[in-house]
Amino acid sequence: MSRASKITLASVIAATGLIVTGVHYIQEQEHRTMYEGVLKDQERVRIKKERMLELEQQQAMQREYEAAQPLKRADGGGGA
Repeated sequence: MSRASKITLASVIAATGLIVTGVHYIQEQEHRTMYEGVLKDQERVRIKKERMLELEQQQAMQREYEAAQPLKRADGGGGA
């Protein structure tokens, strides 16, 4: 084999190796990014559930307080 063909073969092998390594690296990065999105979504759902539970508790407390002590209406129509 001539020297030029040996250099060409070595260059092609090196370039192929770099390309394959680069593609695998990019795939790993995309996989991590997608997984982080799933984790963030799960955290948002957890926070939303907590807020909904807190809202329901506050509404139940408000109903309880209103039943124990009726509020006067601001427009003067207190129901009497």
